[in-house]
Amino acid sequence: MIRKEELVLTNDWDKTFPKSEKVDHSKVTFVNRYGITLAADMYVPKNTEGKLPAIAVSGPFGAVKEQCSGLYAQTMAERGFLTIAFDPSFTGESGGNVRYMASPDINTEDFMAAVDFLSLHEKADPERIGIIGICGWGGMAINAAALDTRIKATVASTMYDMTRVNAKGYFDSADSEEARYQAKAAMCAQRLEDLKNGEYKLGGGVVDPLPEDAPFFVKDYYDYYKTERGYHARSLNSNGGWNVIGCESFVNQPILQYSNEIRSAVLLIHGENAHSCYFSKDAYADMIKDSKYTDNKELMIIPGAVHTDLYDGGGKDAVPFDKLDAFFTEHLQ
Repeated sequence: MIRKEELVLTNDWDKTFPKSEKVDHSKVTFVNRYGITLAADMYVPKNTEGKLPAIAVSGPFGAVKEQCSGLYAQTMAERGFLTIAFDPSFTGESGGNVRYMASPDINTEDFMAAVDFLSLHEKADPERIGIIGICGWGGMAINAAALDTRIKATVASTMYDMTRVNAKGYFDSADSEEARYQAKAAMCAQRLEDLKNGEYKLGGGVVDPLPEDAPFFVKDYYDYYKTERGYHARSLNSNGGWNVIGCESFVNQPILQYSNEIRSAVLLIHGENAHSCYFSKDAYADMIKDSKYTDNKELMIIPGAVHTDLYDGGGKDAVPFDKLDAFFTEHLQ
């Protein structure tokens, strides 16, 4: 029997963005196939009838649904889609009795469980379901699209491939057997320390205070997660971060192995000046290589934008919501 965990959900509006009067908002929960209950914010456009095209949104990696995934969901609901923004397993208001862990398998399943929920919802059309993944959940979204044939359209925004960056480092700078061995040895040692101490050591969120000589991408993250722009009390990146061993399994489990077999539509969006732009460029190249399904695949580069500009617009309307609207309207017909 499938049972839901009892979650403690906040009913107050505690988002990093203002509430829209164009949509109805409510909290919902659903269960993934590992028995973990996920918490989500549902946004339904007002004054609509019949079954609506639906979109599930999650990300960034280490964020919560009260941050930019909720902004994406609410904005797309204003444009006529039924949407949910959910917290992944072990984070935010979602369940999972070990906190701040991540898993390529479980987090892909989180998206598929969201599709389950939308497929069975009375207001959603099960034949018109899409997903949006932001940052690290962009990679998870593509992975889900490669596995879940019910997904008709996928957007990956400012995407990270978390398996690649954990296994090879930024810009593949640690792509060697020796570097991987040392990283794995350190995490194996940490496992024993955690068991001895009876708790998991946190790796730390975005560095605070910000060093003067911090790389630009660290300053970019600080500007979002540690300021009024995007800080949230439940966000891992805003606070203590993931467990040190939280991403251990990412090292040897690449998630985008069969992306070139995705038949449904995929749109990758990235900022031209984002440190992470190579993830989307390479993911797109791999997706269309030797593929029979290239006509509905697209890479969109936003001129001048950096990584977090696609979280909330960066004060310059960098998130191309008109493009997202047109993309989902076309492919969720």
